[in-house]
Amino acid sequence: MIYVISRLILRPLFLLVFRPHVVGRENVPETGAFIIASNHLSFIDSMAIPLMSPRRVGYLAKAEYFTGTGIRGWFTRTWFTALGALPVERDTHRAAQAALDTAMTVLRAGGGFGIYPEGTRSRDGRLARGKTGVAWLALTADCPVVPVGITGTDRIQPIGAGWPRPHRFTVVFGKPLTFPEHAGQAERNRSRREVTDTIMEAIAQLSGQEKAGW
Repeated sequence: MIYVISRLILRPLFLLVFRPHVVGRENVPETGAFIIASNHLSFIDSMAIPLMSPRRVGYLAKAEYFTGTGIRGWFTRTWFTALGALPVERDTHRAAQAALDTAMTVLRAGGGFGIYPEGTRSRDGRLARGKTGVAWLALTADCPVVPVGITGTDRIQPIGAGWPRPHRFTVVFGKPLTFPEHAGQAERNRSRREVTDTIMEAIAQLSGQEKAGW
């Protein structure tokens, strides 16, 4: 209920303030599990993409965002819940596995999960080579990957900026990718690498970014 009500409020607000250009919403599957794989330019990406997606997309967020106290803690917890964020402990030796386990819970339930294959925000605007966790998820869950290119959000909230500022952004949802030739090969390094590179190539085409370290 919090998600539905907050989306009804936040999405029109985003449309009014940032005037986004959204392309390819029809490429997000209407039913079943799916992965959104996007480039990453700004903290606000994890708000922009879920709000522009026609279906709910869960993103990982630090567990601390859900454990605060007082009015500030309530507001932060409600805000991230409204965006479909999923709490995960990031400062433990099992952080990476915990993140994958959380993602698989969403996908096995037939939901959507968002991931940034680069692993972190780009500091120079270029697209880094993807890490293979996205391929492991896609092959293990046997679900399509929707590549996404987002641009302009680095102008809204650059790295280090405390608050966003009005600026247009664009989100392009690409055609879903499937990998039947790699079915059942989630544990093979070569398969994960090939699938990840295919996904990143699609993201590069959608975002128009220069590649870095490929």
